[in-house]
Amino acid sequence: MAPPTYDLIVVGSGFAGCMTTLNFLETCKKLNKRGHVAMLEVGKKGERCGASRWTGAFLRMDKDLRFDEDWIKEMMRVSNGQADAEYCQKLAMEAHETAEYVRDHGVNLIRHKEDNVFLEFKTNQHFVFPDGGGHAIVNALLKHIEQYPNCDIHWETEARHLLTNTKGAITGVQVRKSDGLLYDLYAPDVMLACGGFEGNREMLAKYVGPKTHELPLIAPGLKYNKGAGLNMALEVGADTAGSFDGIHSELVDTRATKPDAVIWGHNYGILLNENCERFYDEGNRPLFATFEMAAFYLWRDHNNKGYFVTDSTIMDRFRPGWVYESTDQEPVKADSIRDLALKLGADPEKLEKIVREFNAACDKNMPFDLMKLDGKATKGLKPNKTNWANPIDKPPYYAFPVAANLTFTYGGVKINLDSQVLGTNGVPIPGLYAAGELTGLYINEYPPATSVLRSLTFGRLAGRAIAEKLQHPALRSATSIGKSLL
Repeated sequence: MAPPTYDLIVVGSGFAGCMTTLNFLETCKKLNKRGHVAMLEVGKKGERCGASRWTGAFLRMDKDLRFDEDWIKEMMRVSNGQADAEYCQKLAMEAHETAEYVRDHGVNLIRHKEDNVFLEFKTNQHFVFPDGGGHAIVNALLKHIEQYPNCDIHWETEARHLLTNTKGAITGVQVRKSDGLLYDLYAPDVMLACGGFEGNREMLAKYVGPKTHELPLIAPGLKYNKGAGLNMALEVGADTAGSFDGIHSELVDTRATKPDAVIWGHNYGILLNENCERFYDEGNRPLFATFEMAAFYLWRDHNNKGYFVTDSTIMDRFRPGWVYESTDQEPVKADSIRDLALKLGADPEKLEKIVREFNAACDKNMPFDLMKLDGKATKGLKPNKTNWANPIDKPPYYAFPVAANLTFTYGGVKINLDSQVLGTNGVPIPGLYAAGELTGLYINEYPPATSVLRSLTFGRLAGRAIAEKLQHPALRSATSIGKSLL
């Protein structure tokens, strides 16, 4: 029996993979072409593994689904000018259509006006998220994909190697299925959309460095992100982009029984290590500009064990609300700092001392204003808190035990604006595409609420472009499919 032959193979069923697959199918239908596509997923049917299933999928957009026009400036700032400006500009230009696309395919997009948190986004204090999070997006897209008879979804199928002809053009993918055996699937175009390498301890140690094996994953599906796409692309000569030693991590409630239990509001109190010592300026920039680095430093320098402590001034304002309620646990609560420490399992004398010193260092004459960088700072502390340094003196007192969890890796393959994977000589590898987290972009820090948008956007554009090639056989990447294979 001849091995299966497709027009396109998509590796991964997350945001980028589903968008590539569905836009390919829809474009083929418009062109009256029966493009045959295979989508490969290492997880089981219904499991929805990887990162897309678990994220809240915040989108850096205003109520009219317009993208934050200042995001490119932020990318340039945190990367010291090294970010791919053309890629960023294309995302900014295409993001609105992407949001409309997922909305038109059955995803309810909630426009959230934030009245308590000062956002650095230039979106008039708005951001957008899907009702049901990332799970709602991938389920909606998959529902449409399953209506097409010209799409085969291969569950429990691990992509292992890219197949090429003697001249290096892509001709398919070698896979390992649930029976443990290897099979070849053929296609002149392959989209790699299978995430980063946060689930691969060997690669984390190689690229990110020591102690990465001690960094928990923020969601169970990330265990499947083993860097398969990156390794396959490197085998055929792909170039790389992004910070390979960079990771995105977030502070989570260590007691939580659910994934992605992020404690967002580290700005509005004090953040301590396990010895009840402050180690980070909690107010140096707005919440979304600092939550990543607060988590990173706790993991890298402080044994990844800590506490967030605040009082009723904050909790009465923010609860109920998203800032402290991503966890499924109530905050630790006590009428005194000493009792709070005892409930946390922290040293009571140390916690009382650090809160007393923090309160004494706060500028009592500056007004406390959470809706701007208010300049209400401490004096004489190391480190000082530069904004929102309000005394913790209104009982009851509250705390969360926190640790950093790994969300995604930065390093990946280098692509052009058409999502074609570039070789080390800067030329596209014929027939090879990549989108989503697998493509390197972020350097030093992650300006947030953009990873979902970029995965959706470049998957959408690539799926359409690959389908349009069916009208022009001369543009097809590989010839003699099935011959001269590696």
